Amino acid sequence: MRQIDGKLLLDELGIDHLRDASTLGALSDQTITHLMERGRVYALRKGEKLFEDGGPGDTFFVILKGSFAYYLPVNNRSEYIRDFHFGMEIGFVSMIALTPRPGTAIASSHSYVLEITTDLFYALHVEKPLDFGVLLMNLCRELARRILERQKRNR
Repeated sequence: MRQIDGKLLLDELGIDHLRDASTLGALSDQTITHLMERGRVYALRKGEKLFEDGGPGDTFFVILKGSFAYYLPVNNRSEYIRDFHFGMEIGFVSMIALTPRPGTAIASSHSYVLEITTDLFYALHVEKPLDFGVLLMNLCRELARRILERQKRNR
């Protein structure tokens, strides 16, 4: 995993591409640019770990391109749980719950992610409260969809 320049990636992918991300949807172009410039952006090759079980949960990531497989430890082995794709967030629950990561995320393909730290999340709340509200709604909507999806599978 290597850090790259968010502004350069924004220029490469384009604002329209990022606006299509479910986590970033309905945010102003200025706020998306702000996040790309102030957040940390990483490139990962297939098979690289984004984070590991037990690691600090003080950030979350938005998948800008690519996908990740998520695994939880079960009986001394890793059990595949689900995939995360373009536009989705990964790690938000740990950040909000103030808990270590419960699982491991591994890139399934060449991927780019935007890391949003607790400091950046708070700064967005202070500096751009309307867009912060939209971002929070997008994050909550994604979590609700995951809960409903799991309930559907368990029927």
